[in-house]
Amino acid sequence: MYNSIIIKKVNKDTELADQLLNFVKNFSWEDVKEHTIWMINNWVFTDWEAEFAAISDGKIVGMASLMKTDYYPLPEVYPWISSIFVCEEYRGHRISEKLIEFANYYAKQNGFDKTYIPSQHIGLYERYGYRYVKDIVNYGNETDRLYVKNLK
Repeated sequence: MYNSIIIKKVNKDTELADQLLNFVKNFSWEDVKEHTIWMINNWVFTDWEAEFAAISDGKIVGMASLMKTDYYPLPEVYPWISSIFVCEEYRGHRISEKLIEFANYYAKQNGFDKTYIPSQHIGLYERYGYRYVKDIVNYGNETDRLYVKNLK
């Protein structure tokens, strides 16, 4: 069942964009829901920025973004892999890893040699080749960890 995961880039004004919007409206990550809905409704993605969807049996089960900026006052740090989310019932099957790999491939195709992930998790993104850089403070004045991966 989980081997049939397909990762796709979501394009503006498509059925997949509508499906992603519905997915976000119904997912459990309350902290980012309202902002992510706003980003999709207003399609704030420019240049190489992108949304990615993990699809299983025709339905979205996960998402990730590749962005110029994130929830941090660090304009010199980019691109960010952000808003990584997988439905609870699909967790534990490496779907977030597939989303991150796809985002990294896309970033490399767009000329980048590294990507960054902010997180409070310790030991998760290291499994995907990321290394801890430093603690960073977000706009909510909370401390997160900054991870970087060099793309080969």
